[in-house]
Amino acid sequence: MRLRSAFTAAFGAALLIAVTPASASAATGQFRYDYVTVEGFEATGFLNSPPSGRCIDLPGVGEDNPQPGHSPKNRTDAWATVFTDANCEGDSFTLRPHTGGASDRLKVRSVVFN
Repeated sequence: MRLRSAFTAAFGAALLIAVTPASASAATGQFRYDYVTVEGFEATGFLNSPPSGRCIDLPGVGEDNPQPGHSPKNRTDAWATVFTDANCEGDSFTLRPHTGGASDRLKVRSVVFN
């Protein structure tokens, strides 16, 4: 009887672990950047609590906009590596957590948070 109870408890625990979703890791806070729209207007883009470990192409500065974003501000609690090209390619620069604005000469099109 004890063996069956132990087996049932172990099976139930294994089943619970298998069906419990893994928590998604995300940076807490906001990442901001400035850019000029295709129409020529100044704009600010932002990502709220972005996912960690995944390349993010920044909205507004994709293939349809020949001008990259600039002046990134990492106001999250994670390190952010920004890239000059989409798909986290090209030159990169790492921003510490909770940093103010970087130079407007720093051009960005994608970012990944670690």
